[in-house]
Amino acid sequence: MTQTAARPELAVPATVTIHDDDTAVVDVAALGEQLLGRWAETRRKARALAADPELHKREGLTLAEHRARCLGQLHMLVESKAVHRAFPAALGGSDDHGGNIAGFEELVVADPSLQIKAGVQWGLFGAAVLHLGTEEHHKRWLPGIMNMDIPGCFAMTETGHGSDVASIATTATFQPDSDGFLLNTPFRAAWKDYIGNAAQDGRAAVVFAQLITRGVNHGVHAFYVPLRNDKGEFLEGIGGEDDGLKGGLNGIDNGRLHFTQVHVPRENLLNRYGSVTEEGEYSSPIASPGRRFFTMLGTLVQGRVSLDGAAVAASKIALKTAIQYSVERRQFTTSSEFSEEVLLDYQLHQRRLFPRLARTYAASFAHEELLEKFDGVFSGRHDTDEDRQDLETLAAALKPLSTWHALDTLQECREACGGAGFLTENRFTSLRADLDIYTTFEGDNNVLLQLVAKRLLADYAKEFQGVDFGVLARFVATQAADRTLHRTGLRQVLQTVVDTGSERKSAIALRDERTQHELLCGRVDTMVGELAAALRGAKRLPPADAAAVFNQHQNELIEAARAHAELLQWEAFTSALGKVQDAGTRQVLTWLRDLFGLGLIEDNLGWYLMNGRLSAQRARTLGPYINRLLLKLRPHAVDLVDAFGYGPEHLRAAIASGAERRRQDESRAYARTQRASGDAPVDEKTMIARRAEDAATTATS
Repeated sequence: MTQTAARPELAVPATVTIHDDDTAVVDVAALGEQLLGRWAETRRKARALAADPELHKREGLTLAEHRARCLGQLHMLVESKAVHRAFPAALGGSDDHGGNIAGFEELVVADPSLQIKAGVQWGLFGAAVLHLGTEEHHKRWLPGIMNMDIPGCFAMTETGHGSDVASIATTATFQPDSDGFLLNTPFRAAWKDYIGNAAQDGRAAVVFAQLITRGVNHGVHAFYVPLRNDKGEFLEGIGGEDDGLKGGLNGIDNGRLHFTQVHVPRENLLNRYGSVTEEGEYSSPIASPGRRFFTMLGTLVQGRVSLDGAAVAASKIALKTAIQYSVERRQFTTSSEFSEEVLLDYQLHQRRLFPRLARTYAASFAHEELLEKFDGVFSGRHDTDEDRQDLETLAAALKPLSTWHALDTLQECREACGGAGFLTENRFTSLRADLDIYTTFEGDNNVLLQLVAKRLLADYAKEFQGVDFGVLARFVATQAADRTLHRTGLRQVLQTVVDTGSERKSAIALRDERTQHELLCGRVDTMVGELAAALRGAKRLPPADAAAVFNQHQNELIEAARAHAELLQWEAFTSALGKVQDAGTRQVLTWLRDLFGLGLIEDNLGWYLMNGRLSAQRARTLGPYINRLLLKLRPHAVDLVDAFGYGPEHLRAAIASGAERRRQDESRAYARTQRASGDAPVDEKTMIARRAEDAATTATS
């Protein structure tokens, strides 16, 4: 059975008959418009802003200089009204949640430090007040947050607890006598750590702590806490440290915070989901502590959504730079005595870059669907509990894939550009250093995928709610028979009989849209089904034993979630294909989608063979067909990266500026002139060959 509940409903469109047309041409303008998506105008404005040199990262700055520059840039964003889209219209915003993310993620093109520092100020600190606070809180603090009068922090993570937010140790204990809470850090591991703006710029923070009243711990809640006075000095009872130099993102002043019995007024509790009366009585509109906790955290999902989009943007920048360079850079005379080959004509270079180009398109289309889902939830149009759960699962599935992909793409593009790629002026190394931490913050990627896997298992279990034992037994028997059929080779034999016609027939079968979907979807379903069987009954075990069973299958959980996320990307790519009007563009994108889908199958070929889902005959055709796809895509590579819409002012890479083409043209012109003059020295190997020919002629005469 297909597990679809945890992803948006996406009916794979009826297969469009596409004939291989080597004369296909990409409509770059139309494709670029499709990639810009629903918030095209917002993205254009954001890219125009990101093109401003005053917002660009300046390499070689000291730590202090980079931090000061980033802080000043936040004020520039305020002046340009680039960061207020998600805030209430009554306070000068636009109530445009999707547009806010679409514009915000483009800041990574200017400087990832700027993007993340802006995200801390308005996407975390400001968003926490907006989504966890009440209208009274909005009136008190949002205007100052929006205009940078109140630079702030989002103080959730602790040295001892990062991913496990529910276990943070900072406490906020209600004191009826003072009508407030005492905020306290009980030990060193409870210090807030890695907090953006904490080292020097933050004047206030939204601090997450265990709310305790009348001797009962009601779990993690958020409090608005002033940190520093107008001189930048910590207020009484508050201390901190500078995290110092990091591996990247050094425009952000990350630091640590700790609190010693700091009084926080009761009205500073951001109490949308939990309130305390003057007498200390706690109440919440959500009775379940677990559901309340996840609802509170769910309101902050926009961080994961924006990182997904920013990672895709960084991948696009890298690929545009590397592919542009690879059609200009020449090395080795293989097919001509006088002209060297451009790098992109080598199959290995195509194998390095084109699959990553295909994955970037898939991630881009999937991100647009995620953004649509996000906007639907936060605008209130589609804001049921199920909608929010789907949004959180989708964000948890896509953010790991896109951030890992960005690092992989930046590294491969760096290597594909040789020594030039290692120069800071071409940005690969700088971008990779800055984006490295994207795989960890806003949820460690592996932890997020475990959340996805648990949702898949929960959806799987729902299929059997209320089912009597006989039905369940028949299903289990069917599953067992199905696995036996695959593993004994019976289905493999049947498939091999079908395949034995020719390799061409096997390749045609693999490029079929429905075949790809069945293979990708079948892998997810099988993996989830096997996990469900392995973990069945674990909940009834003692906690230690249940944890041990879960731990034994942790890797399979991650792999199943990753396969599910890849399926989502493939489906998003396929859905986008159905919206392409131009036949030539649709043809080229179909080749690119096939490269993505077949690449996923090739990456997991061992699984498909071991589970009998592909015959050895058909598996052997996979590599050669992928190589044919590379040849078909080669003439369209520059068009496909041009459609990303990033110009020289965004790339800011010397090797993508046309300089290499000019050098190559100059070199080739010089060689032609030398040959035409007759003054060029004779190559020693040529001279030896001529002497050998002369000797042979003399011997035969």
